[in-house]
Amino acid sequence: MLPVRERIVKIIDCIPEQEQVLLLEIAKRFISDDVASVDDLQAIAAARRELIDGETVSHDAINWD
Repeated sequence: MLPVRERIVKIIDCIPEQEQVLLLEIAKRFISDDVASVDDLQAIAAARRELIDGETVSHDAINWD
């Protein structure tokens, strides 16, 4: 028997595109809103590298006028 993930993918592939939208909305309900996405994690890593490399600007160094 196939692992659950593979079975789900095979089933989804058999469902018409229009109906997959509903499945997407249902699946999203199982994901917490406070979970970082891949894009979020990449942006955080880039910001940390910039901080380590001294590529940031102090809030006080900005002329806000």
